[in-house]
Amino acid sequence: MKNDEKTSFFTSFYRSQFASIIATAADFLVTIFFTEIFKIWYVLSTALGNLTGAVISFFLGRNWAFNQKEGALHWQAVRYTITSLVSMGLNTGGVYLLTENFDISYVISKAIVAILIGVSFNFLMFRYFVFK
Repeated sequence: MKNDEKTSFFTSFYRSQFASIIATAADFLVTIFFTEIFKIWYVLSTALGNLTGAVISFFLGRNWAFNQKEGALHWQAVRYTITSLVSMGLNTGGVYLLTENFDISYVISKAIVAILIGVSFNFLMFRYFVFK
C-alpha cells in the first residue's frame, strides 16, 4: 500500500480494535498496579492507566492501524491529545458512575466503559479526526 492511500474502513477497524486490546491491557495493568500495590485512589489510577494506554494506542494507530506515518506527527499528536483527553474524561467518569452508583468493582466498571468508549468514540475519532 502506498503511504498516501487510506487504509480501508474494515481493515482499520479490526487493526484499531487489536491495537486497543494491547493498549487496554497496559491500561488495566497500570490501573490495577497503582490501585492494589500503591493503594492510590482507583479514579486516579484509572486516569494514569488511561494515559499509558493512550501513548501505546497513538503509536500503534499511526504506524499500523491507520497507516498514517507520512502525516504531520505534531498535528496528529495534537488531535490525538484532544481526543484522548475527552476519552479519558469519559472513561474516568464512566468508571466512577458505575462503581459508585451500582456498587460494581472498579475493574468490571473499567472493562464495560473501555469497550463502549473504545469501539464507538475512540475508533471514529481516530479514523476521521486524528489519522484522517
